[in-house]
Amino acid sequence: MSQKFRLDSGGLINRQQSLNFSFNGQKLQGYVGDSLAAALLANGIHHVARSFKYHRPRGIYSAGEEEPNALLEIGQGSWRVPNSRATLVPLQEGLVARSQLGWPSLGFDLARCFDFSHRLWPAGFYNKTFKWPNWHLWEGMVRNLAGLGRAPEEADPDHYEKTNAFCDLLICGGGPAGLTAALVAGRSGLRVILADQDEQFGGSLLWDTAMLDEKPALHWVASVLAQLEAMPNVMLLPRTTVTASYDHQIATLLQRGHNNAWRECLWTVRCRSTLLATGAIEQSLVFPLNDRPGILLAGAVRHYANRYAVAVGQRVVIATNNDSAYQTAIDLFNHGVNVIAVIDQRKDVPAAMLQNMQDIAVRVCPNAQILSSRGGKRLRGLALQQGQKKFKLNCDALAVSGGWAARLHLLCHARGSLRFDTQRQAFLPERLAEGFFVTGSAAGDSTLVEVLARAETVSNGLCSELGKKALQVYQPKVSPSNLESPAVAVNTLQFSRQRQWLDLAHDATLGDAELAEREGYTAVEHFKRFTTIGMSVDQGKTGNINAFLALSAITGKAISEIGTTTFRPPYTPVTLGALAAGHTGEGYAPRRTLAAENTHKSLQACFEDYGGWQRPDYYPSDREDAHQAINREVLAVRTSVGVYDNSPLGKIEIHGLDAAEFLHRIYMNRVHGLAVGQCRYGLMLNEGGVIIDDGIVTRLAAEHFLINTTSGGASRILGRLEEWSQTEWPELQVLIDDVSAQWSNFTLAGPRSRELLQQLDSDIDFSAAALAHMQATHGMIEGLEARVNRISFSGELSFELNIPSSYANGFLQRLLESGAAMGITPYGIEALMTLRLEKGFMHVGSDTDGETIPDDVGWGKAAMNKAADYIGKRSLTRPASLESNRRQLVGLLAVHQDQVLRSGGHFLPGSSQRTPAETQGWITSAAFSPNLGRHIALGMLRDGRKRLGQIMQVYDAGNHYPVKIVPPCFLDPENQRLES
Repeated sequence: MSQKFRLDSGGLINRQQSLNFSFNGQKLQGYVGDSLAAALLANGIHHVARSFKYHRPRGIYSAGEEEPNALLEIGQGSWRVPNSRATLVPLQEGLVARSQLGWPSLGFDLARCFDFSHRLWPAGFYNKTFKWPNWHLWEGMVRNLAGLGRAPEEADPDHYEKTNAFCDLLICGGGPAGLTAALVAGRSGLRVILADQDEQFGGSLLWDTAMLDEKPALHWVASVLAQLEAMPNVMLLPRTTVTASYDHQIATLLQRGHNNAWRECLWTVRCRSTLLATGAIEQSLVFPLNDRPGILLAGAVRHYANRYAVAVGQRVVIATNNDSAYQTAIDLFNHGVNVIAVIDQRKDVPAAMLQNMQDIAVRVCPNAQILSSRGGKRLRGLALQQGQKKFKLNCDALAVSGGWAARLHLLCHARGSLRFDTQRQAFLPERLAEGFFVTGSAAGDSTLVEVLARAETVSNGLCSELGKKALQVYQPKVSPSNLESPAVAVNTLQFSRQRQWLDLAHDATLGDAELAEREGYTAVEHFKRFTTIGMSVDQGKTGNINAFLALSAITGKAISEIGTTTFRPPYTPVTLGALAAGHTGEGYAPRRTLAAENTHKSLQACFEDYGGWQRPDYYPSDREDAHQAINREVLAVRTSVGVYDNSPLGKIEIHGLDAAEFLHRIYMNRVHGLAVGQCRYGLMLNEGGVIIDDGIVTRLAAEHFLINTTSGGASRILGRLEEWSQTEWPELQVLIDDVSAQWSNFTLAGPRSRELLQQLDSDIDFSAAALAHMQATHGMIEGLEARVNRISFSGELSFELNIPSSYANGFLQRLLESGAAMGITPYGIEALMTLRLEKGFMHVGSDTDGETIPDDVGWGKAAMNKAADYIGKRSLTRPASLESNRRQLVGLLAVHQDQVLRSGGHFLPGSSQRTPAETQGWITSAAFSPNLGRHIALGMLRDGRKRLGQIMQVYDAGNHYPVKIVPPCFLDPENQRLES
């Protein structure tokens, strides 16, 4: 097909370089500089999609990110990208595009039956329909019909990047306002980032016909860009959308690549101030059957004509309720396009507009409205009414303009507020968020002169606020002078007529809005969710204002009283690839390795993944299996000395005047009164009183604490501490510092551990008198700074040695060399779990779950005796926490000594062996004890402490066996070995 709608001249395209592409298998041509939407329109293709709900034919509607209809699938195979806006896709050689809805084809879609039976599917029908008889009956059909596009099944071959940046000023939008502001700020010395979503900077000047200093506006754009590019303090980011604004002046930007190095880059920008020069989005008009292909926004029609040299039709009608659409008529006339008429809803059309149309012989119909449109897959004509007169017009394109809505989504992300301007019939900034400034059309300016002047003023103001000298820049002369008024007439709504679309993307109509009012959904957020207006891919960019006007008219409330819905990030969709850039595979969950990994490998360690860390499970010697190796390691610790690498242990330092008070509120145990150099075991609860972590609290100095967390909970607990510090107790003076990776931790455990330490070159006194159980000290060991805790997770005499991680390999080797004569044995996690099980020490996450409170594991009295408040204390007095038959931690011995115990087995009630039966609890951890010569276990048993000595039946994988309930501690209950 020839490009029969391509204008003979004009545009920013390169007519010397054509590009071949295809749409739904049809081979087409365009030019370098085209967007996919422009190339389709140039080839006369308007019908590109089917609507979401009724599968009505839909065409290209806009020229930017607000496009609600033209969502296409681009590429093939693993390169396939669904839901690509044709208006934002640059045309490339060989590009393959397909429509996403329509079976068996776009032209003949059987799902159009939903349109012919549309009265059965009003807003909210799914909530009332799909619950009878149950959701599962409908689920398969709904899932097959729902959705826009198909997610690729193959691995994504594209490469994505992430980066961070800092600046004084982030300018969102590279149009005339953004360029002027960047020039002022750049000259003043501010570090500036200027981002614009288009392929080129210029904004509206890319398709406006205004002259600056009697030259085309793009000459001025090129001059400003040349000055900005020469400034080292200014960064220009074309093809970059500012997608979100978050607290503390943090913004995310999505940049599209322009070569094969990467497809997209997600920027995280921290700035001192943000300037919104984002412009405005044209709004649609509401009239019966206003969704046909061939109906476009008037500004988009200008855009295609002036930038891409494309006529959207051969017989064009313009419908408007404001002045701006008249420029569309002038531009189309200048390009030789036949403009049939301008349909103006206003009774009193400004004389200047009438004169302009008279000059180009275009008919103006004031006080007129569209009664209906006709056509199938392309607009063919309109039925209109002017006063009492009804008439028809034949046309193949309709340009509509319902006014302009400022792009203020980013301001709303930052919790700025909006006000409704009755003159412009749009929301404008009311209260700016801290650090935010707004200029240009986003602030309500309607002419280019106003835009340039305000941009300079606002930019100078923020420069002064940031401590830079205000500067003046040369303001170009704008011609011809713009006579447009910003006034917009209220959109005339014809409630007596059905099938008037408010939201093209979600197929929501004026009738849906009326139904929402009848059903009581008149609060704006309820209205949004009932009708789904503004909830689709365009987030209401072209439909929200009309929806709010409709709600205002239906309820009789002023739109300022109704308000607006909440805009949430992102402004436009962000691909999962960009969000996950560099964080897939190993990048998503890196295999964290110990600093002493090389030494562990030399010891033939068998590694397993524990909480993301590659840690030694056990160290088999020649011809040993796993069980033999584990038993040998356990016995070595009990009889001589073993060394265990516990470096992944969470290590978090708490500093500050209120450090003790902060931890006193965090932990169930007392922290006030803990002396310097003392350690204390502590339980951490959540607000529900449930145990979420445990560890040792060490007081290093009066205002300096070190807390240990479980290895898998280090990052989780760090986030929790930060949350309580920043949001709940900001008055407390505390600084939280994660030093987990800074220190490697080696545990020496066994009756000869002190003897080994005393052989090392150290200034620390390791004697029992100087370093008792639950005490800490620091000093030098083998020339290294060391922190030493006398604590034990094995029940043996034990020392935890913390040394700088960079020396871990050499330090571990030195320990092994010094202890060789004693038979020092490295032991892994399996041996450690057996050692702690023999002592009955619980392991948070294994022996506890999301219901376990302190009393369940024997800490109830300590929890209630602490007078001061702490997180979770209140919940310990709830009825559920005080129930007498809660599951409690107990020890388990098989009645038959050779019986193997495994975690996961359930206790049956009484002596019954019949299943199914209500579980009385379960075995939480189990292992073979080489010291006792049998399997032992811990379990959570209902009312367990009252059942000590009883025999219970365990059901495990189809088998039944008896166990005896005993106290949790199996070895050395008097703790004599701690002082061996």
